Amino acid sequence: MRILGIDPGSRITGYGIVEKVGNRLVHVDNGAIFTDAAKDFPLRLQRIYRGLTEIIETCRPDAVAVEQIFFAKNVQSALKLGQARGAAIVAGVNAGLPVHEYSALQVKQAVVGHGKAAKEQVQKMIKALLSLPEVAQEDASDALAVAVCHANSMNLKDRLGALGSGR
Repeated sequence: MRILGIDPGSRITGYGIVEKVGNRLVHVDNGAIFTDAAKDFPLRLQRIYRGLTEIIETCRPDAVAVEQIFFAKNVQSALKLGQARGAAIVAGVNAGLPVHEYSALQVKQAVVGHGKAAKEQVQKMIKALLSLPEVAQEDASDALAVAVCHANSMNLKDRLGALGSGR
């Protein structure tokens, strides 16, 4: 299963793609979509949507995982972040993909083992888990962490489903 993780942002939206092969996670791609802060906000949202749509068409993920908003410096920032998340979610839904959402706490728990991990810990763990040659750009690393979180959550959901069905 190929998973596109997204760390949405109104200025920088990170993306990371991992593939689950058996019990292993394989790094496929990562990067960031940068928007021009001087442009009107609707055009920035369009850039996020189109950029993610292109990535989906090129990399053909089976699922999308998006990080939820957990804090913002002010109301305007929260609204803009929410709109960037919306553009990311619509890109996945329009491609016919299931979209899953995870809190920062869930992502950190899945990657590092505790929800209070520092960003640097998450970045180093992603580098180690995916055998990356170097730490990925911050937003891309966060997006890879969201994808890893979803891959790990799928394992848990599968196990819980098997228990519920008596297997």
